[in-house]
Amino acid sequence: MEQNAYPWSGCGSNKEIAGCRFTLSVMAETFATKILNTLDKIDTSHVWKKTDLLSTTYRGHKRNVINTLKSLFTVINDGKTHITLEATLSKGCPGDTEADIPMELTPVSIDTECNDFDVHAKIAFYPLGKVDYMDHIAYVVNLAIDNGLYEKSSHYATELHGNIHKLFNYFHEIFDYADEHIDHFVYQITLSINSPSRRRD
Repeated sequence: MEQNAYPWSGCGSNKEIAGCRFTLSVMAETFATKILNTLDKIDTSHVWKKTDLLSTTYRGHKRNVINTLKSLFTVINDGKTHITLEATLSKGCPGDTEADIPMELTPVSIDTECNDFDVHAKIAFYPLGKVDYMDHIAYVVNLAIDNGLYEKSSHYATELHGNIHKLFNYFHEIFDYADEHIDHFVYQITLSINSPSRRRD
């Protein structure tokens, strides 16, 4: 391999392609059945999807990726089982490719009937290739404060708490802001529902 050549040299993708890789954890004996059944129930006709041994990936338009993820987390919530979701979302990676995308990169509305429920979460936002990266991170944290989702700052993450709809609207807002100001960005989220630890607080 030539010096300074990377495995992803020559790659690059349509800036409209967003991606999300996530892992669901269900704290129940029937975890495998519950996870697989939920994955099968979700309308993924507007995203590209692949599940492997470690996680599941959604790719497509940013709004479709976020809305499909929201639908998944809403459907899997039975109101009693402790469930977490760890996800990495990314857009603009120069090592990405044009492969593995739905035919149309257009936003659609994905309606999921659900009761409101609260989610405890944390987020870490990474604007890549930016000298002023801390300004962008501060914007994302302040956006959480403005939306009434901010709980506290902790090591390596910002903790959030709020309604499922407000939380995912916030994730949309992050994508919209980052699209306008940052070529390549990643953010990591953890969502938690029905945790027995919170009930003891």
